Amino acid sequence: MYRTSTCGELRLSDAGKEVTLAGWVQRSRKMGGMTFVDLRDRYGITQLVFNEADNATLCGDANKLGREYCIQVNGIVSERQSKNSKIPTGDIEIIAKGLKVLSPSLTPPFTIEDNTDGGDDLRMKYRYLDLRREAVRKNLELRHRMTILIRNFLDSQKFMEVETPILIGSTPEGARDFVVPSRMNPGQFYALPQSPQTLKQLLMVAGFDRYFQIAKCFRDEDLRADRQPEFTQIDCEMSFVDQDDVINLFEEMARHLFREIRGVELSKLEQMTWHEAMKRFGSDKPDLRFGMEFVELMDDLKGTGSFSVFDEAAYIGGIVVPGCADYSRKQLNELTDFVKRPQVGAHGLVFIKYNADGTVKSSIDKFYTAEQLQKVKETTGAKDGDLVLILSGDNANKTRIQLCSLRLEMGDRLGLRDKNVFKCLWIVDFPLFEWSDEEQRLMATHHPFTMPNPDDIPLLDEHPEQVRAKAYDFVCNGIEVGGGSLRIHDTQLQEKMFEVLGFTPERAEAQFGFLMNAFKYGAPPHAGLAFGLDRFVSILAGLDSIRDCIAFPKNNSGRDVMLDAPSMIDQKQLDELEIKLDLKL
Repeated sequence: MYRTSTCGELRLSDAGKEVTLAGWVQRSRKMGGMTFVDLRDRYGITQLVFNEADNATLCGDANKLGREYCIQVNGIVSERQSKNSKIPTGDIEIIAKGLKVLSPSLTPPFTIEDNTDGGDDLRMKYRYLDLRREAVRKNLELRHRMTILIRNFLDSQKFMEVETPILIGSTPEGARDFVVPSRMNPGQFYALPQSPQTLKQLLMVAGFDRYFQIAKCFRDEDLRADRQPEFTQIDCEMSFVDQDDVINLFEEMARHLFREIRGVELSKLEQMTWHEAMKRFGSDKPDLRFGMEFVELMDDLKGTGSFSVFDEAAYIGGIVVPGCADYSRKQLNELTDFVKRPQVGAHGLVFIKYNADGTVKSSIDKFYTAEQLQKVKETTGAKDGDLVLILSGDNANKTRIQLCSLRLEMGDRLGLRDKNVFKCLWIVDFPLFEWSDEEQRLMATHHPFTMPNPDDIPLLDEHPEQVRAKAYDFVCNGIEVGGGSLRIHDTQLQEKMFEVLGFTPERAEAQFGFLMNAFKYGAPPHAGLAFGLDRFVSILAGLDSIRDCIAFPKNNSGRDVMLDAPSMIDQKQLDELEIKLDLKL
């Protein structure tokens, strides 16, 4: 055996034992005739001691060890004279009796420490070294533990894990597909699944009743902190259930995970409608860890002064920032610049300072009387010492979204978004459709198989934009962690959905004929939900990005800098696929 113990398990009770350890050299230091080596493996760090007086040759060999050498050492567990309370093995050390270099190492390109000196690009290029760092490895260990907990929970609820294919047909509705050419079918392509959506619905038609899968999914979309081109879903589907059945079961699963992973007890979760979330927070994934709810100020500010910006607005809304009336002109200018950024898109920012001494200072002083500004104070519930920030615009929802960005920015500035506080809720009653400026047509808010609210089905012909979906999202700390819906299981209603979405019968048949035909053979009422595993892990690990809970992530350009992928392929491969490149440079 290469080792009898790991580098994280030995304690004072093991003193006197002869052991063999194997791992990587974290660091070494020479003090007089002694050489101390910190040996690391996945489980921890143990100090090794080489004494020149006992064995000069062995000590000399130890002095030649470099960082990240992979070595094997045998020796005696001994009580450490100078104990280290920062590590679990800090009470002991190993008096080395033998040393074998299993593999030498080049000097690593960055330090393998929690606080490394390597930048993101360098760490991604040498990801196999980055994964040796405890700060990264513990995220993968958390991910492993979560998947075990999830599998055991769903198994206890009679769910069956079923693998679905990775090579499927393309259904370009929503995000872009990744496509794969077929050598055996020249000119034809598979697509990588954006989710196993239609396949899990077919499993319900097949009578499987309760399905789940820790499923790889793929979307060719622009990236950001919480997106990767390939990601993992906890994908689930159930038959003979309604919306409350799904919500209650998966709320209990979330409660189980928070309890086991973080020791946090979630109470019964609030259900908030999409309309209410947009009105109060400007977001369908509101962060409830802090207040600053929106206050509509149309009655107070539109047409009551001489400020044309407000007089022409379709929406005027504000937030109260507690205790910030002392913000300087520089700070207020920074906030104005923030809302004017292209990512936010506002034209400007109005502020009102309700100073601690009772005076009022505003950027719209000359347009409104003191009495009118006092009325705003009453409407918003602001107190002396508070700052009111106001945005307006000609599109209510767009302005609310801009105000949401400002609210979150203030939450960050004031330290109100504590990663150790968890506020979860369900968002329900989404619009079934949303308008796409790019496509110039209505698109499915979630996907084309979402059940309309039965009360709204009569609106499908004349006012489809008013139809609510039987859909639900699980939101935690301002992040959409998961979502799902009741599914259409009636062929005629599904055909109506495709018609509203602008599908010709021929196109609907070509893309989804297999599902429509399946519904003709006794399809049960069914519903499902998918959690984003990467996002869920990142929240419980307190991460800003999902990249550090994925073993080998892509960068923001969708590149794997370690494997240098994507890359060109040989002409021979292109010839076999009967593909000719005509790049538009």
